[in-house]
Amino acid sequence: MDTTARLSPEQEEKMIQDAFDELLDGYLRSNHRKKVEIIERAFLFAKEAHKGVRRRSGEPYIMHPIAVARIASREIGLGSTSICAALLHDVVEDTDYTVEDIEQHFGPKIAQIVDGLTKISGGIFGDKASLQAENFRKLLLTMSEDIRVVLIKMADRLHNMRTLGSMAPNKRYKIAGETLYIYAPLAHRLGLFAIKTELEDLSFKHEHPDIYRDIQAKIQESEARRSAVYSDFSEPIKRKLDELGIEYDAKARLKSIYSIWRKMETKHLPFEEVYDLYAMRIIFKCDDQSKEKAICWSIYSAITDLYQLHPGRTRDWIVTPKANGYQALHLTVMGPDGNWIEVQIRSERMDEIAEKGFAAHWKYKIGEGDEESELNAWLKTIKDILDNPEPNAMDFLSTLKLNLFATEIVVFTPSGELITLPSGATVLDLAFHLHSEMGMHSIAGKVNHKLVPLQTELKSGDQVEVLTSKTQVALPEWENFMVTAKARTRLRKGLRALRQPVIVKGSEMLSTWLIDNDLPDNNKVVTKLLGIFHVANRDALCYALGAEELVLGDFLLKPLRKAAGLEEKGIISKLITIGKKVVPGTVKASSADSKTEAQPVNTKHIYKLHADADGTNFRISECCSPIPGDDVLGFVADDGEVEIHSLDCPRAQMLKATYGSRIVATEWDTDGEQKFLAHIHIEGIDRHGILQEITQLISNHLGIDMRKLEIEASDKVFHADLWVRVSDADVVNDLCNRTKSIQGVSVASRIN
Repeated sequence: MDTTARLSPEQEEKMIQDAFDELLDGYLRSNHRKKVEIIERAFLFAKEAHKGVRRRSGEPYIMHPIAVARIASREIGLGSTSICAALLHDVVEDTDYTVEDIEQHFGPKIAQIVDGLTKISGGIFGDKASLQAENFRKLLLTMSEDIRVVLIKMADRLHNMRTLGSMAPNKRYKIAGETLYIYAPLAHRLGLFAIKTELEDLSFKHEHPDIYRDIQAKIQESEARRSAVYSDFSEPIKRKLDELGIEYDAKARLKSIYSIWRKMETKHLPFEEVYDLYAMRIIFKCDDQSKEKAICWSIYSAITDLYQLHPGRTRDWIVTPKANGYQALHLTVMGPDGNWIEVQIRSERMDEIAEKGFAAHWKYKIGEGDEESELNAWLKTIKDILDNPEPNAMDFLSTLKLNLFATEIVVFTPSGELITLPSGATVLDLAFHLHSEMGMHSIAGKVNHKLVPLQTELKSGDQVEVLTSKTQVALPEWENFMVTAKARTRLRKGLRALRQPVIVKGSEMLSTWLIDNDLPDNNKVVTKLLGIFHVANRDALCYALGAEELVLGDFLLKPLRKAAGLEEKGIISKLITIGKKVVPGTVKASSADSKTEAQPVNTKHIYKLHADADGTNFRISECCSPIPGDDVLGFVADDGEVEIHSLDCPRAQMLKATYGSRIVATEWDTDGEQKFLAHIHIEGIDRHGILQEITQLISNHLGIDMRKLEIEASDKVFHADLWVRVSDADVVNDLCNRTKSIQGVSVASRIN
C-alpha cells in the first residue's frame, strides 16, 4: 500500500525536510562539535542520488537514510561523521555514485565508513556459501577498521525492523529470524541494551503476532496492580535516599515482552506466575567518577536496612565491568507482597553506557594512552575467528554465537594477568586463548596451585597455569570440553593441519573412483555418500578414505546413480521459485499424474500445508515436532520437500539466518483427520489413584490415543511425560487445561 499516495509533491517535500530538521535539531542539542554544513551537504547529496526512488511502503527512499542517521545520533550517540555516513550509506550500493565520489565530496573517513557498509550489503559468494553468514563475516571484519560501520549497521537494521510490516510474509520471517539470531546478540555484546531489547521484541512481534498481542494486553490489564506494588516498595527507599542527600532518579523497569515470553516458555509458567515483571532502577548524579562506587554501596546499605536481601543474587559489575562495558550494582530483596524484586543501582555515566554502549565511552574517556578497552579485546577475539574461518557457513554462525551469548568470568595467570572468558570455560579454553601451540600440547592445568584435568571448569577469581608437553597430541574429542569460539577454532585449525595430508590422499581416491564409475562429483552424490557412511562432511569422508577406514565399492553405485538423477523414477527435477530467487531442488510427483509438476509456493508466497487421508505435501521436523495450530515456517530441503519447523525452533532460527532464500511462509490447511505426535509434561503432588484419573481423562473422556507414558515419583512429588496423537494444538491446550483441573496436578504443558 502506498502510504504517501495522498501527498502532493509539495507536501512530500515538506515531510522530507521536516524529518531532516528533526535529525539536525537532535544533533545540535548533543555534546558533539557542531559540524552542520557537512551534514546538510550529505543530506542534499543523498536526496538527489535517491530522487524518484521509493521504499516498499511507498514513502520516498531518502526517508530511510534520514531515519538511520537519527537512530545513530539520538539512540546510539554518534557524531557528524557517522550522521553523514548514515545519510549516504546506500548511495554507492543503489546508485551510480562510487566510493571515490564520496571521498571527493566528503573526505576519506566518511568514504571509508560508507565503503565498509557497502561491502557488508553487496557481493556474490558462490552457490555453496550462505549469503547471511558471509555478510556477517564481512560485518565483523569491518570492526577492526572502524567500529562506527557496525554501529550504523545496527541503526540500519533497527529501522528496517521498525518498518518490516510492509514486507511479504516469507521475507518477514527471514529478516526477523536473522535479527534474533545475529543482530540482537551482537547489539548485546556491543552494549546497545535498548536496541537489543527492541530488536528482540520486534522480531518476536512479527514471528508470533497473536502471542505478542496477548502478552501486551495482559501487561496493560495488570498495570494498576503493578503500580500499587511498586509504590509500596519504592516509597520507603526514596525517603531513605532523600535523607542521605543523594540526587537520583528512581523508576520501574518493565521486562520486555520477549523476555516475559522466554521466561514463560523456559519455566513453563502462565503469565500470572511471572512475578519479576519489573525491576527498580536507581540512577544517581555524580560528577566525580572516583566517588561512584561509594555512593552505590551507600544506596545498597540503605535498601538492605529496609528489606531482606537475597544473598545469592547480588551482582557487582562496578569493579569488574562486563565485556560490553556494563557497570552497575544489582541486588535482589523481598518486596512487601512477598515476591523478590531486583534493584539496579547506576550513576548517570553508567546508565548512559548501559543504554548506548561503546559510543558513550568516548564521551567519558579521560586522557590519552588509556589501556585497551574491552571492545578492542573482543574485536581481537573475533579477528582470530575470522583469520581461521569455519569452512561451513552454518558452523561459522554457531561457533560465533557461542561468544555472542556468553556471560563472563575473570581468571588470572601466574604472573597476575587478568583474562576474561565466557562462563563455563575450561583449562583447555584458557590454553588455546593464550596460544594455539600451548593449546595443542597442553596436558593438564594448575588451578589455585592444585593439579587438575584439562576439562576442569574455571570459576571467577581462579589463578590458572597451563602445563604442556612436546609429546602431547591434541584430540578431536577435546572440543567437547570447550565453550569458547576461539579455542574451538584454533583446535580445529590445528587438527586440520595434522589431518590434511591424509585428507588430500582420500580426496584423490574419491575423485578417481567417481570418474572411473561415470559419477558426477556434485553435492547430491557427496551428500548421499556422507549419509551411507554416517560421516559429517566431505573432509571427514576423505580422511576416512585416506586412512583406509572406509572403502569405496560397487555396492555404492546404485544409490549414488539414483541420487545423481541417472536412474530417477517418479522424481521430477525442477526449480522451486521463492520470491525472486530460484532454489534448485526436486519435488515428488503425484502418484495420480507423474507428469504434473508440484507447486510448492503460490503467487502470494504462502505455502498451504496439506494433510488428509491421502497424505501430506510436507514433512515434520523432529527437532521441534510442530502440529496444526502452531506458528510455523517451511524450509525447502535439498531434496525439494518442504520441511516444517516451529517459528521459535532453534534450528529454524539458524535456517532463517543462514538460508533465508529457501524459507517459505506457511499456513495449515488440514482436514482434522490427520494425527500428529505431541509431548506433554505433567507435574504434581503424588497421591493414590492420580495416574488412573489422568489416563481415564485422556482415553475415555477425550478419546485421545496415548502412544507412550513415562512417570517417576519420589518424596510425594511425581513427574510424567506423555506422548499422544492429536489433530491440532487446540486439542493439546484443552488436554493440558483439563489435566491441570485434576486435584494435585500443578503443571501440564506441551514440550516442543
